[in-house]
Amino acid sequence: MNETKNHSKVLELESLVEYQRGTVVSRTVVTKETGTVTLFAFDKGEGLSEHTTPYDALVYILDGKAEIIIAKKNFHLEKGQMIIMPANDPHALNALERFKMMLIMIKS
Repeated sequence: MNETKNHSKVLELESLVEYQRGTVVSRTVVTKETGTVTLFAFDKGEGLSEHTTPYDALVYILDGKAEIIIAKKNFHLEKGQMIIMPANDPHALNALERFKMMLIMIKS
């Protein structure tokens, strides 16, 4: 890793969270008053049930394939794609195959 005086680091996002059989793994990498950045690894068949949050969220797929359902509309995403989940819209996630994602929550 390259570091500067202010402790900035170059990181490989995909390697910061590892797959585990039959579960979802998460790792928060940034926590601020204005939002968070969290990495997730979902095993195939795992997911998050429908829920809402009061914050806008950006999901970026780092590896694999996922189904993301936002306000009853299905989206299939794969490595390199992203989607915005608007605040207060119900959403859910399903692993079509194992996948890793970065979730950026923006508080307003």
